[in-house]
Amino acid sequence: MKAWVVTKTGKPEDVLKIVDRALPDRVHGTLRVRVLAAGVGLPDVLMCQGNYPFKPEPPFTNGQEVCGVITDTNGNDAFHTGQRVMGVTAFIEGYGGFAEEALVYEHNAFAVPADMSDAEAAVFSIAYRTGYVALVIRGQMKAGETLLVHGAAGGTGAAAIQLGKALGGRVIAVASGALKTQKCLGFGADEVVDSSREDFVERVHALTGGAGVDLIYDPVGGDTFSRSLNCLNFGGRLLAIGFASGAWSDAPTQDLVLNNRSVIGVLAVVPTLEMSQAVQRELYALYAQGKISPHIESSYRFEALPCALTDLAERRIIGRSVILMDGKG
Repeated sequence: MKAWVVTKTGKPEDVLKIVDRALPDRVHGTLRVRVLAAGVGLPDVLMCQGNYPFKPEPPFTNGQEVCGVITDTNGNDAFHTGQRVMGVTAFIEGYGGFAEEALVYEHNAFAVPADMSDAEAAVFSIAYRTGYVALVIRGQMKAGETLLVHGAAGGTGAAAIQLGKALGGRVIAVASGALKTQKCLGFGADEVVDSSREDFVERVHALTGGAGVDLIYDPVGGDTFSRSLNCLNFGGRLLAIGFASGAWSDAPTQDLVLNNRSVIGVLAVVPTLEMSQAVQRELYALYAQGKISPHIESSYRFEALPCALTDLAERRIIGRSVILMDGKG
């Protein structure tokens, strides 16, 4: 099969090479799929750079999530060959989605609704499951609460906006530049903050009459995380999602105690298969109702993967981008 491999650490365009590679070997707990579409995400860039916490040693194939057709169930009777599924790949095993065939972890594989496109399915799992775990399970968001979303023009940010609105909340989105903030309004945000020309802390206080927000969804980390504590109301919750800025940060315990605030870590993992399937059913129901829907900004041919990752690394993508294996895009 044709596959992209990361040969060393560096910029995507410098370290990615397309090769002929044997089909993935059977790995316990995985399904093998013929890839129809692969999502392009920031972790895929970080893997090339050697800055992602979960990755194999080069050479390996990255690509965290796919939509594909099962070619080998690996003995799992819950699936069948020829079935279209979405899921998180076994990129840690070196068999990610930027290849003609990939391995998908069976506990993170789900049948794709008939009315969902391959491109939508390829970017559905991580963004919406992260948003659901963050806002529903970890953050316990309630109707009427105010949610602040950082990195709101990105894939996980857009999903958080849509889920926040679906839960009955008021959503304030933070993004950089007029184009991105306008897109955030299109995703459903009630108000936007343009971080390229205004201080988000000051603007949030103005928008909330000085009260602050109930929840903050932060996939950025670093200084954004630290300053976000000043946006929380008494009893507010800061949901730590990731570190797109390149750095994690810490919260002062005294501030948390005196203001009854919480910092809550979020990883898109649930403890049981039954709970995982229940989460997926709820997300599919929201999709069917038109309350959530991935925004596909760009699609690329398989051969253009380095360009796709470079565009993402240089913040030229709003929403999500995908690799389409049928040659279109």
